[in-house]
Amino acid sequence: MGQRIFVADDDPDIVHFVRVNLELDGYEVDSAHDGKQALAAITANPPDLVILDIMMPGMDGLSVLRRMRTHPATANISVIILTAKALPQDRVEGLQLGADDYVTKPFEFDELVARIQTVLARAQANRDLSPLTGLPGNFRISQELERRIDSGKPFALVHADLDNFKAFNDHYGFMRGDGVIKFSAHVLLEAQAALEEAEPFIGHIGGDDFIALVDPERVEDFCKTVIRTFDEGVLDFYDTADVLRGYIEVVDRRGERHAFPLTSISLGVVTNQHRPIQNQWEASAIASEMKEHAKRQAGSVYEIDRRT
Repeated sequence: MGQRIFVADDDPDIVHFVRVNLELDGYEVDSAHDGKQALAAITANPPDLVILDIMMPGMDGLSVLRRMRTHPATANISVIILTAKALPQDRVEGLQLGADDYVTKPFEFDELVARIQTVLARAQANRDLSPLTGLPGNFRISQELERRIDSGKPFALVHADLDNFKAFNDHYGFMRGDGVIKFSAHVLLEAQAALEEAEPFIGHIGGDDFIALVDPERVEDFCKTVIRTFDEGVLDFYDTADVLRGYIEVVDRRGERHAFPLTSISLGVVTNQHRPIQNQWEASAIASEMKEHAKRQAGSVYEIDRRT
């Protein structure tokens, strides 16, 4: 099924022209000639992108856009506004209200398609970025891992996971916990930057789990740098008394106190140096297995799969 585009314009000829050509390009297209009708239809069944004319009966395009940006169902829908060349202030106001791009009338269809493709690609990329760390999420991770496997070039996949992080979150609260997550992302990025990788990639699986794709010849250097930098920096997120004591105390639901060691980082590594990796699922499974081996040991540890 193709991506859905909604065209809102009071000119039936423009709507017909855009609809026919977009459908030939594989998009699904809905439309309306009235602003109020367009807003109701977009809210009821949100599309991937809206092409929105400024001048429409019932409700003008800028009002439709303003309403869209305040409604939970439509707040993040991509919007391209159509404006007359003589009205640059409409373009400015549309962009200020959250439009992603604009096209001036009359327009070439090729230009409109190019802008649609660019806006949709940007929206997809933004959706797959972690809002907390700004790192690529699962979709991009999957793509990148599969690409490297298909290339046949040597790579090492590192699965990083924090130890005792839930206890830290329970003890200090999610705001300080978010700080540790962002710090962890920074540690991984800095460690990879130190390697001067030709194709650097760090991804955020979610929560306190990350992946890194690294040159297998230097993956041990990477892991050692991550552990050293993490262990030094994570202490800044603890109260001094807890650092001196070497653990934190967390009260469970029954009111019982439990001691938890300071947060550390466990790294599981798989490479295709010694045996072929067939697909991303095999790579992630082995890296997770190695990570679990690392987590069984105290403190920050890395484990590399060396099986042939």
